[in-house]
This record gives sequence, structure tokens and C-alpha cells, in this order.
Amino acid sequence: MNECAEPDCTGAVDDGYCDECGMAPSARAAAVPAPRAAAGTAAAAPPSASAPSRPPAPPEAGGRAEGAAGDGRRPNTGGPAAAPAPPSGRSPSLREARLSGSSGVAGQGAYSGGDPVAGTPSHPGAPSSRGLLGLGMVEVPPVPYRDPAGAVLSNPLVAERSRVCGHCGASVGRSREGRSGRTEGYCPSCRTEFSFTPKLAPGDVVAGQYEVLGCLAHGGLGWIYLARDHNVDDRWVVLKGLLNVGDAEAHKTAAAERGVLAEVEHPNVVKIYNFVQHPDPRTGVPAGHIVMEYVGGQSLWDLRMDHLSRDPGADGLPVDRVIAYGLEALRALGHLHSKGLLYCDFKPDNVIQSEEQIKIIDLGAVRRIDDLVTPVYTTVGYRVPERELREIGPSIGSDLYSVARCLAVLSFRFDYGGAYRDDLPDAASVPVLRRHPSYDRLLRRALQPEPQLRFSDAAEMAEQLTGVLREVLSEMHGRPHPAQSNLFGAEHPLFTSGNLVRVIDETDRLLGPPDPEGVAAALPLPLVDPADEAAAELSGLAALPDEDLVAALEGDAGPTPETRLLLARALIGVGRREEAARQLQEFGACSPGDWRPFWYWAVMALGARDCCDARERFEELFDHLPGEAAPKLGLAGACELTGGLDEAEQLYRTVWLTDRSFVTAGFGLARIRLARGDPAGAVQVLDMVPELSSVYIAAQMAAVSALVTDREPASLSEAVFLDAVARLRRLGLRGEARDRLNARVLRTALDWVLAGYGPESPRARLLGAPLTEGGLRANLERSYRERARITSDPARRRVLVDRANAVRPRTLL
Repeated sequence: MNECAEPDCTGAVDDGYCDECGMAPSARAAAVPAPRAAAGTAAAAPPSASAPSRPPAPPEAGGRAEGAAGDGRRPNTGGPAAAPAPPSGRSPSLREARLSGSSGVAGQGAYSGGDPVAGTPSHPGAPSSRGLLGLGMVEVPPVPYRDPAGAVLSNPLVAERSRVCGHCGASVGRSREGRSGRTEGYCPSCRTEFSFTPKLAPGDVVAGQYEVLGCLAHGGLGWIYLARDHNVDDRWVVLKGLLNVGDAEAHKTAAAERGVLAEVEHPNVVKIYNFVQHPDPRTGVPAGHIVMEYVGGQSLWDLRMDHLSRDPGADGLPVDRVIAYGLEALRALGHLHSKGLLYCDFKPDNVIQSEEQIKIIDLGAVRRIDDLVTPVYTTVGYRVPERELREIGPSIGSDLYSVARCLAVLSFRFDYGGAYRDDLPDAASVPVLRRHPSYDRLLRRALQPEPQLRFSDAAEMAEQLTGVLREVLSEMHGRPHPAQSNLFGAEHPLFTSGNLVRVIDETDRLLGPPDPEGVAAALPLPLVDPADEAAAELSGLAALPDEDLVAALEGDAGPTPETRLLLARALIGVGRREEAARQLQEFGACSPGDWRPFWYWAVMALGARDCCDARERFEELFDHLPGEAAPKLGLAGACELTGGLDEAEQLYRTVWLTDRSFVTAGFGLARIRLARGDPAGAVQVLDMVPELSSVYIAAQMAAVSALVTDREPASLSEAVFLDAVARLRRLGLRGEARDRLNARVLRTALDWVLAGYGPESPRARLLGAPLTEGGLRANLERSYRERARITSDPARRRVLVDRANAVRPRTLL
């Protein structure tokens, strides 16, 4: 409390007014300049047209202005990160390289191939005609357009918990000793005047054009009013006025919002129509009002609360819906960033869904990227750590950080304003993160404490989030949601020949213990950056065998960065790893921050059988590219080779469920299930290969082998053999491939009968002969002798004849 400045008054100023005489501070006292506070606070609630009542705010909720003037710092806009020379004995890690510089990833957008959200040329603010949430893949229940008249507040009042000084952030207008708090007065800390009463009343006509119907809500910097525009077909509009007409800072921020809104034209950002003046009813001083479109729907926060009220056991909104919201928000923020603007205060309250579209509202905190003076308005629980905001200022990365916080808050329950203000709970304790590891890693990359490790722009984050969405939908619906990667090519073909006998050998290899070199050779390869001056030529050379590629590129006197990278890839393929390492280091010096050299370091470690090092590197790449299949395939192979079968199985399963074109994932999953003694599970995986696929026949032959190879007799049955034979019949194989697989079925069936088992029916037959020891021996002998007859290899012929003699039926003669 402060002593009253009125003459002959012994009272004290409490809540802006004297507790004895009731007078406001005198002009002399009010004119004393208050020291500039380190932080000021903006009021909490946004303009939510359809939600006049608000749920309790999280701990320390409310906007906050971090001092940003006069300290000479530059906002973090993201620059290239230089890749350091590898320490002695070990090549660099991706994390080390990114932490050695600033946040950008040089060249990331250049070879991404297009806007991952809009499907147009890569550009963070490119417009799109798409109006469906989640790329049309997600069914988001539409939010009905609400009658504006029904959204008007009957008793517009700012809750006491949200009454804070717009200058210093101190609490004002609070109840004391049973007396209700004042809605108008002076801040006891800095003497700044405050007012929380609406300045417009129903029936007021602003600028001779806009007839006010009442208040909708109170926003961060002013009351939100509903009005009719009598000059334009009586359309509904929203007037946003200043919360405190006496606050010069609020005036400045409102003027900034007007300028920003006038520049922005995006389907996911609220539209501005006009900016008008209307005299304050108490002082007569003209107050500014922004005229905006009316968005009739619900905020994402209110949608979350409604969902939890209907389903108390839910952890949050369905994750596919949350991701759909995130993709639309990233489109809008990408557009703002392309205009040189930062949103700064992204949160669920500031996003409204109406019908099947979302719009970002309340642009009061928007500022230019190069603005070093305007106060920064953010909200606890969604903003970057205070130290970062104070030392670096807002940036593109901090906007994306807020988007990730918003996704987390909408997806699951956690103390986001308190214990986990700058962190997330452990994934093991959160079902949605445990169920979708890629989503967990995407959130954690966007929320990295080190700004350099986060996403560099909205398009990059949207691309990875789109990949995560496809995985989530595949898991939820049980069907693939494939898409061509903008960063990686297709995986290496698993079957090198159309010879079906050789394909049988290759499927045997794929279902057996994995080979590190084979796993490395099958992985997809990063695409060439089309911005490189040699890109067109290199794209044509990329399909050459590694030996020919080395010969073509080694003599280049002036190699471009992409030439070095392609040469490194080819050198790895021919086993010249030291020379490849040198090319990767030189590429890193030319293109600092590019993740692709670290992909080749990982592949090289795997090919050199250093599987533990490869596993660490693929883990980093998975963290960096959580929406891509390639890092998961590499990590799955490294996990399998180091004994992490559980991790490998989950990764293979995720890739396989999402995109059936990654056959290595299917065979890897089948291989692990066979190793666990689950041949039926392996066959189930192989049966997922579509009939139109080029590897369908190979997958079915592998399924036959999985059914009958290395099986304990007790686990077999007549049905297993009949299933295997039926598969062979459907394939319609001829010649040695047919005879070879028939022999496997017959050999296993014979061992089964010799172990004391037999068919349920004495008349059971297999491949045209009785399912008895005699019938199986005769059938197997004929198969071996037929194969011996047609083979041209004398040694192979002798082996087959010996096998035929060994299994032929016993006779008395």
C-alpha cells in the first residue's frame, strides 16, 4: 500500500483508490514516472466467440511481456550450423554438428521437393486450395457455425484472476477483506491506470457503420464486441478495442496489430476489415477498434475441455485430430514467417475451429522478426524458457516451440504450466507417446532446450508432422497411408534377379540372421539437392553401379557439394571407407548443417559391422527426422543386430504398416517373428504384400518356407501342409522352383510323420500322394530325381541323387 497523496488525508491507496477518501491518486502522484518493469503482463483470455465462459487457467497462465528494448540482441532467425572435423578415431555426430552453430539446417528446404502441407513448390507461405483438415486423411468432426447473437455475454466481466496491470504485470482489481475488486483504478505498484469495463454498450454505433450488440469475450489487449456492419449487408463483424485506454503500451501494440493484420491474407488467419475510432464514454478520448471477421466456432482449448467432459477417461483429443490442427497452424505460421512476422503467443485459446476450418485469431502479440523494441507477449506453459526469451528473443523456432507445446497440451494431460513448464513427461508414462514413438520424438525435437536442435522452419516441421500423421493413421485404421518421401529415394531392390530359384535363395537369406553389410546396402539413399549446379547430371548418374559411379566422379576437378556427397556414397559401396570419410568431411565444410553426411556416417558404421555406433547414429537421425521411414529402417536393422529385438520389431512394424513398398521392413518383421517362434505371425506379415506388387511371388515363396522350415514337429499339423501346398498351387510355379519348394514341404511332412504324428484322416493326401511315410518317401524321391535329371551341374546332380536314395521307400528286396 501507498499513502494517499490527497491533502489532509491519512488513508492509504489500495487497489488504485484511497481506502479512506476514495479518491484516485492526485495528478502529481500519478505523474511520477514509474521505473520500467522487467516484465509486463497481458490479460489472458482470447476472443473465443462461442465460449463465453472459460475453464480454470493453468498455473501462472496469462500473457507476459519480456523486456526486449535497447539490449542490442538479435532475434534467433536460424543460420547454418557448421559440421566440425571429426575427433580422432570417431566421425562427428549430428547433435555435435548442430550445436556447434546456430539453428538452421543449410539446404534443408532446397531438396525437400515441395511444400509438405500444400503440395506446392517449397515455400513456407505458399497458399493452398485445400480446405480439409489433415490433408483430407483425418475425419475431424465439424464445429457448427454458431449464431453470433447467442455468443454475446449477458454479464461481461473480467475474472479477478485475469486482472493484471498492462504495464508491470502486477495483480490489480482483486478482492480485499470481503470487498469485491475494482474494475477500474490505478496499479498500486506502478500507478498505471487500469480499466476492465467494456467501453461499448449494446446499441452503440461505431463510425456510423457498426452497431454493437454486446461483448463476446475479453482478449489479451482488449474487449471483443459483436456488431453488425450496416454498410455491407448487415454482416456480422467483431470489434476489438483496447483493454486499457490509458495504457500507451496497449495503444502501441494495437497499432502494431492493425498493421500486421492489414498485411496478412491467409485462409487460416482471421481477416481484418477496418480500423475505426470511437470516443471513450468516460474520458471522451478516441479509442481505436479493429474491425475483423466473425469466426463462429470453438477454440481448440474449449474443444479439448468439451471432449474431456464427455469422456472423463480420455487423456486428450484424438491424436490424429491434434496433428491435423497442427498442420493447419503450421501453414498459417509459415505464411506469417514468409512475411517477416512472428506470432509469439500461439496457444489453443488463439485457434478456433469453425465447420471444417481453423483460424488463428488475436494477432496482438505479432511482431516483426527484426523488431528489437516491441515487448514480447507470451503465455506461460507455451513459451520458450524465460532465459532463452530474455537472451535471444522470439524467433521462428520459438513459434514452432509453442506449436509443439500446444500439440502436447491437446494430446494428453500434464502439468504444462508448472512441473513440466519447459519439458514433457517421460514417454513411458504417457500412453499416446508410448504408442506413437515418432510423435514423441517430433515433440521433443521441437521442444529441445538448445534452439539449434529444433526445426528450422514451419515447412520442415510440417513435413515431418505429415509423416508422423501417416504412421498414426496406419496404426489406427490398420491400412497403409504411403507417400513418396521428399528427402529419400526408394529402398534398394531386395531381389536382384527374375530367376525364381535364385529368389528362393534370397528369401532364405532375408528370413535368416541379418548381415550388417546387407542391411546397409538395402537402405534408401538421400536425394540429390536440385539446387546444386550439377544436380541434373548427378541425378542421371545416381543409378549407375558404385564402381562406375566412382570412375565417373573421381576425376572431377571442380566438384560441387552434391558431387562430393554422391562420390562418398559410391566409395562406401565399393569399400573405400577412408576416402569416403574424407569426402564427407569436405562436404560438411561446403554445406554446414546438412544432415545427409551423418546418414552416410551411420551407413558406413553399419557396413563396417560397428553396429553399436550405427545404432547411436540412426537414433540421432530418427530424432531429427521423426516422420521419415529411412531412419527407422536403419535403426531397426542396427537394433536387431545388437540384440534389441523388441525395438526392432516395433520399428519394422511401424514402417510396414505405413508403407508396403518398404519390403525390407516386412521381411525384417517376419524374420523377428520367426526368431521368436511365431511362424504364423511371420506368414501374416508376408501375406500383406499386395498381389500387384513386384515382390508378391517372392513373399509367397517366403511364406511357404516360413510355414515348413525349421519347425518343431509338435507345432505342425495337417492344415499347415495343406496351406503350404495351396499357396504353391496358387503361385503356379514351374520347373526347379516348384520342385524345390515341394521338396521342402514333403521333407518337413516326412519328419513330422516319423516323429509320431500323423493326419487326422487316413485318406489324407499331400501333393498327389498319401500323407503317410510311404507316400511321402515316394513323392520326395520323385522330386529329388526330377531335379537331378534337369540340372546341368554334375556335383549338384550327385547330391540330389544321394538324397533320393536316402529317402526312397524301404522294400524287402
